[in-house]
Amino acid sequence: MVAKKNLIDVGEAVGIVAAQSIGEPGTQMTMRTFHYAGVAEQVPTGLPRLIELVDARKEPKKPIMDIFLKKEYAASYDKAKEVAKEIERTTLDKVAYVEEDFENKKILISLEQPEMDAEGVTLEEVKKRIKTLAGAHMDSEGNVITVKSTTSSLRNIRRLTTKLRALHIKGVERIKRTIVVKGKDGSYFIRTSGSNLAAVMKNPKVETEKVYTNDVQEIARVLGIEAARNSLMNELKQVLEMQNLSVDKRHCMLLADAMTMDGGIKSIGRHGLSGEKAGVLARAAFEETIKHLINAAVRGDDDKLIGVTENIIVGQTVPIGTGLVRLKLKLG
Repeated sequence: MVAKKNLIDVGEAVGIVAAQSIGEPGTQMTMRTFHYAGVAEQVPTGLPRLIELVDARKEPKKPIMDIFLKKEYAASYDKAKEVAKEIERTTLDKVAYVEEDFENKKILISLEQPEMDAEGVTLEEVKKRIKTLAGAHMDSEGNVITVKSTTSSLRNIRRLTTKLRALHIKGVERIKRTIVVKGKDGSYFIRTSGSNLAAVMKNPKVETEKVYTNDVQEIARVLGIEAARNSLMNELKQVLEMQNLSVDKRHCMLLADAMTMDGGIKSIGRHGLSGEKAGVLARAAFEETIKHLINAAVRGDDDKLIGVTENIIVGQTVPIGTGLVRLKLKLG
């Protein structure tokens, strides 16, 4: 009986109700950003995050991950810290001082032994990485490495210096910072600044089923569209709840479904769902009116008048709710 009471009526304009239910509280959101404990970056919440989600951005402004560990590592802070160190990316400028010598057309790299010990990298490892990038133009003497530029152009020397400073030595690419956080159940997990789901999941110390990232596009690439749809739904709900706005989760479900129904993540705007409406008039009524009308005229498109917008434009009853009902008179 309860299930029957919860069924929606035939002809109910669920899309419009969902749009209003999310849009109206969305206007009341503050522009506050939220400080993630320890990760020294402002993670957008509220309106900026909501816009980021419905625009289906390639990656969030501040990607973060929560990495849960297997029991033996999650129970101890020190063990969790070791895993965090293993995951955190180390670049050359963290362990060395890189300077340009424009006069002699070369780059000097002075390796700092204390920093190398702190990051857990060896001299050989660093040399190997630099050799991969610089090739045969590398000389080393103790802790000082000299890289000669193949060209005399100062711009190319600067370009090579930038590449060397950002050279990946160890850890997981794109994971800039890690901190160990104590969970509500007393176990430890790792929160990161930056996201790389595929690489983190390969680590045998990580509980792969619990790893989470706020990058919906990455979830779609690694785990598939169904997982991305769930993530999108949760992220939308979380954004609203953080601002103490109670929106029924079914509205968020409908939005997530609409964005992912074609097997990819589409944005809501003119380059996504709104620009691909079935009716010509509905597309023209939203944005880029002339473009849509000219394209429809060139192709000889028909408008079946099945949506709300088109029927309002032509002055017909909108085919939702009671407007769906048609009466026929049977004579005789």
